[in-house]
Amino acid sequence: AAVCVNRGMLEVLNWEELQGVRAHEMSHVRNRDILISSVAASVAMGITFLARMAMWGAMFGGGGRDRNDNPLGTLVLAILAPIAATFLQLALSRNREYEADRRGAKLLGTGEPLARALEKLDRGTQLVAGRVDPAQSTAYIANPFAGQRGMLARWGSSHPPMADRIARLRPKAPPMSVPAPGSSSRSWKGLDLLGLQGLSHD
Repeated sequence: AAVCVNRGMLEVLNWEELQGVRAHEMSHVRNRDILISSVAASVAMGITFLARMAMWGAMFGGGGRDRNDNPLGTLVLAILAPIAATFLQLALSRNREYEADRRGAKLLGTGEPLARALEKLDRGTQLVAGRVDPAQSTAYIANPFAGQRGMLARWGSSHPPMADRIARLRPKAPPMSVPAPGSSSRSWKGLDLLGLQGLSHD
């Protein structure tokens, strides 16, 4: 697995916020979220394939005349099943984002750096329209299509609402600061064990 940091993020985020983002992404790696999302996508694809087969079978009488099948019901199921599978896949993706936020904050000892980073990234995605393939939106820490409004856009998003993520990262207790490189604190050692210090970025 690889974690990439683009130049825009390096220009916008400070050191502590950058460590929050990297801890979040490394939590995705530790949680095997790439594997989980791949399995979910395969299941959704299989459901879509079976639904299409059922739809064409109902349209061309594949069930035979001696059966009491309901063609209309089969067509409705064939249309709704892929949609339901897609929404379940997106719900799983949102859940994994919450979990990566939680584990990333636990790794650092505080969720404040990641919360501040998400605030900055959210402002950027609200102002600048995302020019990426929607199928690749899960590869971003912030939803590149956050500027879209409406309930359908929220439920059809691969990322949970940014305000909810930030609220979960900010407990009532005052946050601890993230130590700079070279510090001997336990938090930085935890990062080093995951290889964060050796990650390269663009």
